[in-house]
Amino acid sequence: MLRYIVRRCLLMIPVVFVISVIVFYIIQLPPGDFVSTYAAKMAAAGDVMTTEDMARMRAQYGLDQPWFIQYFYWAKNIILHFDFGYSYNFNKPVTAVIGQYLPLTLIVSLVTMAFTYLIAIPVGIYSAIKQYTVGDYIFTAIGFLGMATPHFLLAVILMYLSYVYLGDPMLGLFSEEHANSAWSVAKVLDLLKHMVIPIIVIGMASTAELMRVMRGQMLEEINKPNVVTARAKGLPEMKIILKYPTRAAINPIISTIGWSLTHIFTGSTITAIVLNLPLQGPVMYNALLAQDMYLAGTWLFFMAILTVFGTLISDILLAWLDPKIRTEYRGA
Repeated sequence: MLRYIVRRCLLMIPVVFVISVIVFYIIQLPPGDFVSTYAAKMAAAGDVMTTEDMARMRAQYGLDQPWFIQYFYWAKNIILHFDFGYSYNFNKPVTAVIGQYLPLTLIVSLVTMAFTYLIAIPVGIYSAIKQYTVGDYIFTAIGFLGMATPHFLLAVILMYLSYVYLGDPMLGLFSEEHANSAWSVAKVLDLLKHMVIPIIVIGMASTAELMRVMRGQMLEEINKPNVVTARAKGLPEMKIILKYPTRAAINPIISTIGWSLTHIFTGSTITAIVLNLPLQGPVMYNALLAQDMYLAGTWLFFMAILTVFGTLISDILLAWLDPKIRTEYRGA
């Protein structure tokens, strides 16, 4: 098992390198660059930039070099100085921009992920055990509604209900009096109150989807010979359910962690715009529109690394939960 983990970690190095090259190249594909976008904004404001001004600005930012030369300096600065470049749009280093928005983004994303799995797994087990009962039908209906309802529509509905019944639409992550104040117990409680709507909106679709997957897997496992044999031996039903069908059915759920990490990050973008949340999603969206390549490239690179690490975590958890997989890893 340890040998497998070490080997996978070593294989991640070339994978991350290839991803970084692809990400940087993709960022360069759209026509124009930050200078041309900036010049268009200046022209809209009535201040026209000359060709010489644009050329001088490109030379200042190194945008006049071929993309692979720009990538070489970008990668070298990351490895040697942990410097991900400069955000032209924010006029500050990329690390400063990401550091400003990443903590709250991580909090919302991790809490949403916990909400997703803690709700989806028990509900999926219940729906399988109580198949075709009223509870199963209710959760099935909620699941289909959750998968079919767009994030932004659900956000608008919850904001409206919050405003009607609580007098506050719960925009943002903090109330006005706590937005710029120092951290305190009151500010933390205010954050938790404002996180309710974003967590429900962002996590609803994933929760509904995983709930249906868990139900289907449980229905496949619940009447297999090992479960029937355990019942014949007189073991308690709950112990049977948790020890046999649940452990087998949860494997596909665990394997989704790799893409769930990035899905929650990227899925929060529209919700963050609608709810005016100070998260990384809108920052990434604006960076792409402004062709702020170092900021956009760094965020896409971070998403790719999350996918790689998430896949590794999924594999380790699967090996821990499933003895058959552990046996295969020992032979690997």
